[in-house]
Amino acid sequence: MARLFGTDGVRGLANGELTPELALSVAASAARVLAAHDRSHRPVAVVGRDPRASGEMLEAAVVAGLASAGADVLRVGVQPTPAVAHLVGALEADLGVMISASHNPMPDNGIKLFASGGHKLPDGIEDEIEAGLTGDGPRPTGAEIGRVSDVDDALERYTNHLLAVTPHPLTGLRIVVDCANGAASFAAPEVYRKAGAEVIAIHAEPDGININEGCGSTHPEKLQAMVVEHGADLGIAHDGDADRCLAVDASGELVDGDQIMAILALAMAEAGELTHDTLVATVMSNLGLHLAMRDHQVNLRTTAVGDRYVLEELRAGGYALGGEQSGHVVFPALATTGDGLLTALRVMSRVASTGKPLAELAGVMRKLPQVLVNVRVSDKATVAKSDVVREAVEAVEAELGDEGRVLLRPSGTEQLVRVMVEAPAQETARAAADRLAGVVSSVS
Repeated sequence: MARLFGTDGVRGLANGELTPELALSVAASAARVLAAHDRSHRPVAVVGRDPRASGEMLEAAVVAGLASAGADVLRVGVQPTPAVAHLVGALEADLGVMISASHNPMPDNGIKLFASGGHKLPDGIEDEIEAGLTGDGPRPTGAEIGRVSDVDDALERYTNHLLAVTPHPLTGLRIVVDCANGAASFAAPEVYRKAGAEVIAIHAEPDGININEGCGSTHPEKLQAMVVEHGADLGIAHDGDADRCLAVDASGELVDGDQIMAILALAMAEAGELTHDTLVATVMSNLGLHLAMRDHQVNLRTTAVGDRYVLEELRAGGYALGGEQSGHVVFPALATTGDGLLTALRVMSRVASTGKPLAELAGVMRKLPQVLVNVRVSDKATVAKSDVVREAVEAVEAELGDEGRVLLRPSGTEQLVRVMVEAPAQETARAAADRLAGVVSSVS
């Protein structure tokens, strides 16, 4: 059987693969596992969600599951994922549960679990939770059943934290923020205004159905147009649960996660905050980021794709900044998970403190054209061992030299090999990617 927990919790079609029964079982098992690891007190769990309609149903199931296993529940309502992670630590809870499918379409939903302190659960604990889904054994009764209460100042606690770690006020900035009709709809406009910016909020009226629908970080076109229309200094695009952000400069050009990391890495290096002068990114980050960091004497360490692997490398090396091209950025000293609002505040603070437009700051990195081709194969292992494929890759790498890059990456879930090529010109990258895709296809 496939593992229940993916790289970002349990996710699926709400009331399809992800049923209330499964949500209840996962929550109850999580509470039992935590209680077994620490019997000194009754477990306390923080539960939040994004505004998609199915979250109401799944929240009820999660709360019931936790209480049925003897855990006390602190409901924080609709909150960004990083707010739930922060509140787990701030409220000294043992567990956090975020009900969200992030940037996925509305019909999907998910359950993400945080350990004490707001950190992602280790794989071993997730395996224990999955093994305990049957729920066999005695259940608490009477006064041992968990109690449920609401945290009325949850949003205030989170926004106060964000304001406290923003290095420079945003006074004088006019910004447009696209909240994706998601969890950022309440938090983002409020905290950006409190930080000093003039804020124009769009897609900030969630109705449970419209989350991520033609808006947010996966559909920034409206934001790009609105930034130009309002003469704004910049725009910010969040996803459904606000754990990431992309930006838009004053001319309407998109600024992606790689460019955001370049801006922040240089700002932190200048302030003496970039531990070991090192940035952590994934193998999918653009070669332009590598070249920009090399030019500014910043080391770049790469990981497999996924914020889980970025977090592992950050902790292992004691590094201060890491993230993904998608705009998922982590500051370990300030947050335990990717935080789109924190990222946006730091970017905007850099614009305000330097007086430089976002386009100029982002210009420190030149994005190379990147072409990705998914090749369906019969056996990924055969491709990985093929001398013909290796020789073809080496030939393309020799042609590109220091001005290009090749990456072949097998899919983790399908019989696919992803062929990625970066080169100075789009035509060069496309031709090389198609050539390699043909070789991969021929050997499988």
